[in-house]
Amino acid sequence: MKPLHEFPFAARRAVRGVLCDIDDTLTTDGRLTAAAYAAMEKLQQADLRVVPITGRPAGWCDHIARMWPVDGVVGENGAFYFRYDHAARNMLRRYALSATQRAADRVRLAAIRDRIVEQVPGCAVASDQNYRDADLAIDYCEDVARLPQNAVDKIVMLMRERGLTAKISSIHVNGWFGDYDKLTMTRTMMRECFGIDLDGEREAWAFVGDSPNDAPMFEYFPYAIGVANIRDFDGQLPRAPAYVTEKRCGDGFREVADFLLAAR
Repeated sequence: MKPLHEFPFAARRAVRGVLCDIDDTLTTDGRLTAAAYAAMEKLQQADLRVVPITGRPAGWCDHIARMWPVDGVVGENGAFYFRYDHAARNMLRRYALSATQRAADRVRLAAIRDRIVEQVPGCAVASDQNYRDADLAIDYCEDVARLPQNAVDKIVMLMRERGLTAKISSIHVNGWFGDYDKLTMTRTMMRECFGIDLDGEREAWAFVGDSPNDAPMFEYFPYAIGVANIRDFDGQLPRAPAYVTEKRCGDGFREVADFLLAAR
């Protein structure tokens, strides 16, 4: 990973939008700071699109799409995108799987949830699980004492044994049925909402993240950036981002925003 200041000036100037994770990328110690929120707003005011790409649940993403200075949100690790049309007062919701399939999957996920909680002492069902439409989130450090890596790995193993796609975030292990991920739904959203073919325009978008579940985005975007706490996952990243900030979490995101805006 190269330091952020090596991001070429001409490439910075050509960036049209910023995609970003939420937990420990926008947030700091579990909270969205005023500075990180203001950084999103400043990016939008400079005519850059801002789209969070998160593992957080549908219930939260409805609020984010409506209330935050963003152009939409991809949630539950790619299960859907939401985009709110303020003029029409209408929420566009696009899911990777049908409502019927999601309902059937939730029944199967409940059995897997119970098995994991029984076999991995100290973990818990994530506090935001009731607001999820398509996945299972197991908490390993958000509202519980941080579990050792071998326990996190066991959660992943138990999910995969039952046919789930499993990804580790900075706070949860998320599992779901299906082969979608953050990148597949991001590409769908860009095409359907903005008429953008990311394959031909990926150099015009920066992605900012912090954990292993961001790996598809780190691999795809040449101008992918990790906030400094990405180094907490050294040795666990299938693919590291091209650049890294000096500061951690929300302060790192603000660093990215200021850096991009300085080139406008």
